[in-house]
Amino acid sequence: MNKIYKVEIITRPELFDDLKEALNYLGVNGMTVSDVNGCGMQKGHTYYRDVNLIKKIKVTVVVSEIPYEEVLKAVEKCLKTGTVGDGKCFVTEVVDVLRIRTGERGVAALMGANEC
Repeated sequence: MNKIYKVEIITRPELFDDLKEALNYLGVNGMTVSDVNGCGMQKGHTYYRDVNLIKKIKVTVVVSEIPYEEVLKAVEKCLKTGTVGDGKCFVTEVVDVLRIRTGERGVAALMGANEC
């Protein structure tokens, strides 16, 4: 049985279209996108002791048939500018998946991920 991986990509919102195109090219057709705020090396913007967090997006994809290493290569190729704030990717192994509608589990629950 193939292992299942979740890849979380945190990056600048203005780069989303390029990221979506790169992921679609790989065959990744299911994703969850969230608006998030945070700070890392950029430390956010500080005004009078208040830290204003920087707006980012978090794109989450779950893959099994597509190696997560290929996803990371594509992400780096389309998002890397070499400046602080390009973002981060986190990869975790997924123990199980349940498609609530059908009761399918594991990799079978991922098939047809572009359904809503």
